[in-house]
Amino acid sequence: MALRRGLRNWLLSKDSDPSVRVRVLREVLGRPDGDPAVVRAQGEIGRKGWAAKILAEQLPEGHWVTKGTSAFELYRPKYVATNWMLLVLADLGLSKKNPRIRKAADLFLRRFSVPQGDLGGRIGEVCITGNAVRALVRFGYLKDPRLQPAIDWLVRHQKKDGGWHCFRSSVGTLDCWEALSAFAALPPGSRTPAIERSIERGAEFYLERNLFREGRAPYPPWFRLHYPVHYYYDILVGLDVLTSLGYGDDPRMRPALDRLERMRNRDGSWNMDALHPDTEDPGYRVRGPFYPLGLEVAGRPSRWITTTALAVLKRAGR
Repeated sequence: MALRRGLRNWLLSKDSDPSVRVRVLREVLGRPDGDPAVVRAQGEIGRKGWAAKILAEQLPEGHWVTKGTSAFELYRPKYVATNWMLLVLADLGLSKKNPRIRKAADLFLRRFSVPQGDLGGRIGEVCITGNAVRALVRFGYLKDPRLQPAIDWLVRHQKKDGGWHCFRSSVGTLDCWEALSAFAALPPGSRTPAIERSIERGAEFYLERNLFREGRAPYPPWFRLHYPVHYYYDILVGLDVLTSLGYGDDPRMRPALDRLERMRNRDGSWNMDALHPDTEDPGYRVRGPFYPLGLEVAGRPSRWITTTALAVLKRAGR
């Protein structure tokens, strides 16, 4: 993919986070893992920038903010406790090769693994389990014996219509995207026939709805781009998952892709519109206090959002 010089320089500049530079080089420009620039930027992740700042706040036992002895203490408060920090660190490109990641991920697995297979402990939900599977696969835990039961649990909890739901419901919702994103993180060779079928049914659920058509009226937060997304949905989240699974050329993707392109700034960048729907929608109800985690400033051009959008458009052949 050819990038405008100004946009390329902005994304790859020295003051750009190394996690962004790695993604731009690999996902947008198509550089191989062994490329010197990729290797150099990858080596900086965890030592400089966003990931380094998050790791600096980790406590000696491996957790963030709250300690306790249950899974609940790793989940609350949103969005600064261990569960949420691990999701962001997985996005940023760290793995269990980093001893701090290994300590936190092992603590998470000890607290969240339960006999029935999900990774939510007593808070078990598709949203939590899907997010956890995606992060742990990225960290390098695919062969951990506690992960496959969680993957199978996600397959079993798919609704008849092909979607998923974080709460009790007979039907799925676009808001519950985490299971499909977990499957997208799996190497194709590790996907069983049951997982492949689940992916096909899940993708069809999203494609039938053009990734954003649900309910009588458009839902505004789905058209405002966020990061970290945690368990929130917007059209870029949907596009990222579906193009990662190889559905970029499906004609039903066009309305969402067109909408994404219209959101682009004149210089080729995209803004991060908001940190969380919690902070922008007065009708959104949240149980307990929450503390938005922001890597960039809302309302301004975002290197992370821009990189994701460019990767999506490349996968979609645009």
